[in-house]
Amino acid sequence: MNLRRLKYFVKIVDIGSLTQAAEILHIAQPALSQQLATLEGECRQQLLVRTKRGVTPTEAGSTLYRHAQIILRQVEQAQNDVKKSGQTLSGQVSVGLSPGTAASALSLPLLQTVRARHPGILLYINENFGTTLSELIMNGRMDMAVLYGDKSFHGLSYKPLLKEDLYLVAPACLHFSEKEIALQELRDVELLLPRPYNFVRKYVNEAFMGAQMVPRVVAEIESAATLSAAIAAGLGATILPVSAARVIASTGNATLSRIINPVILAPLSLCESDHLPLSEPARAVKDILMELVDDLARDSGLPERVEA
Repeated sequence: MNLRRLKYFVKIVDIGSLTQAAEILHIAQPALSQQLATLEGECRQQLLVRTKRGVTPTEAGSTLYRHAQIILRQVEQAQNDVKKSGQTLSGQVSVGLSPGTAASALSLPLLQTVRARHPGILLYINENFGTTLSELIMNGRMDMAVLYGDKSFHGLSYKPLLKEDLYLVAPACLHFSEKEIALQELRDVELLLPRPYNFVRKYVNEAFMGAQMVPRVVAEIESAATLSAAIAAGLGATILPVSAARVIASTGNATLSRIINPVILAPLSLCESDHLPLSEPARAVKDILMELVDDLARDSGLPERVEA
């Protein structure tokens, strides 16, 4: 298979239509169909299914699509690195920052520092849920992300950066202590938490399980604005890492209490591909990101950066 056919295939899957893909690629549709047929012959698999609404990838097509994105990105990276060897760093670098985490405070300093040191680098910052960001990295569509989690698995590598204490954010009407609260005291508290796949929710569930308790979850919310409004309305409390807890508590009449007995820690990590090397510009951005994490830990009173 050649790169041109892979580019054609990725574009067809992205758009979901052979006709529209042909128009964008400036190629006749019969010729594009022939390129697809050749690719399917090389793979000895049907890659696309034609429907009334367009085309969708088969299981084999989805597998090839993921690999094709990685291959094309590596080729582009290699071309750029060779072309710009010995020159001022330039090119595109994508960084994901999980919202509602300490990482949110890094976006503006990262943008400012990269522009000051490497004006030729086009920085793309994506604030999104950790599951979305890790999937983009795994598919080769993002260079790195700062998000919660600390366990590497196939396709992804997690480098621990910081550990944040989890805090209870509760409506002031519940009259909780504004300093510390034991986990046992949360047995009957109505909680507003993210979905179970969320890393913070996993840490909460594990802590409750260790205390032979079950969190009393009355709603699952992953919108900071909705969560703030719900707490202000007295609909329940939530449990968040300290950086996010401070933001939520500052927007309404709420108390902030560090959870103890046991203390629950949420590790913030740098997530990268475990097999795709970073480009020279991406390595430069990563170095800046590490500097900013150290500054954040020092200025926010968080634990110093964890060395892997």
